[in-house]
Amino acid sequence: MEKTSHTLSRRSALQTLLAGLPAGWAGAAYASDAPESPNMRFGIIALTDNAPIVMAHELGFFKKFGINSIVAKEASWAVIRDKLSLGENHGTHMLIGMPFASTMGLLGSPVKPMVIPWMLNRNGQAITLANKFKGQVKTARDMKPFADKAKAAGTPLTFAMTFPPGTHAMWIRYWLASGGINPDKDINLITIPPPQMVANMKIGKMDGFCVGEPWNLRAIADNIGYTVTTTQKMWPDHPEKVCAFTEEFVSKNPKTVKAALKALHLASEHLDKMENRPSAAEVISRPTYINCPKEIILDRLQGRYDYGTGVKEQDPNYMIFSQRGCNFPSRTFGAWWLSQFRRWGMVKSAPNYMQVIERVMRVDVYTEAMKEMGVKVASSDMQPVKLADGVFDPKDPERYARSFPVNSLNA
Repeated sequence: MEKTSHTLSRRSALQTLLAGLPAGWAGAAYASDAPESPNMRFGIIALTDNAPIVMAHELGFFKKFGINSIVAKEASWAVIRDKLSLGENHGTHMLIGMPFASTMGLLGSPVKPMVIPWMLNRNGQAITLANKFKGQVKTARDMKPFADKAKAAGTPLTFAMTFPPGTHAMWIRYWLASGGINPDKDINLITIPPPQMVANMKIGKMDGFCVGEPWNLRAIADNIGYTVTTTQKMWPDHPEKVCAFTEEFVSKNPKTVKAALKALHLASEHLDKMENRPSAAEVISRPTYINCPKEIILDRLQGRYDYGTGVKEQDPNYMIFSQRGCNFPSRTFGAWWLSQFRRWGMVKSAPNYMQVIERVMRVDVYTEAMKEMGVKVASSDMQPVKLADGVFDPKDPERYARSFPVNSLNA
């Protein structure tokens, strides 16, 4: 009798406790909001801008929203694409152009629709030139005589980027073309994974490269190159990496994706507090993530730019992860990327710009996740933006693509 009484007493206490909790509560998350696929594997490349994914994992933000995360460092952007396509990774650190190429089946990508509901960062990439050009090449126009001479001799200059449809490919093309150099005709443009850039320049395989940090500063630290320009000088607050998913995964797992975005939001806010960047640099510097001295990561992460030429400055447009509407998947960015695919002959004719853009840039997923957190959603979308060469109007990307004297247009 005492045992029954004791059991009822415990049951009553438990019922009283549960009665005080919000409806739908189940452990650490609301049952109605629980991720459909709580076990998620995220792919990353060894670059500073993997920080939001790494810190969301390390600080327990994924766990906070019901996700058991694994972060896997991959060898190249091609591996990143293939592991997402095959479902081995569920979300991934990715170059903004890659989901477009995969959705459209361009540049060797098998057709696999991918989406961007989250921008990871803005700014923070650079173009590095070999030391032999130091004091002689400060702009792309300065490089043109060297490119012309090498081409005439039958030994064109070689520049490297990280993946054909990616950001670094477009930044190096944009920079070379501003000096009258056609990247498809006047030089060799090769693909090298980010962590291998410095080693390849050291053995003389390339004359210059475009990559994310910390590899530009690493080239200076190793005394093999100098920074000729940063990407934020070409386009202040330009889009850079994204957190991408397959369209199929988002369709089947909407709560999972929103949970991941919520975790990334907390990590991004954490990273944009400058007092947190030293500890974040220490974490991402580890062999598991980047494998580079913390100090080389931290300098440019805090906006301190030593260009390797004697010039040092505090750049106000350093890498950001949250502020100024950083994470909003603006369709403007998609329009610019497709205009560059068009400019460089990566598509044979004018694509259906808005159809592709709206399929890839998932403003709706981002908006839903942020509204559930009570976060004010950035609304700057499809508005003109200013680049170094003038203004880009996302409402007419085809005209913009055709406006450049240096291009590889097919038709």
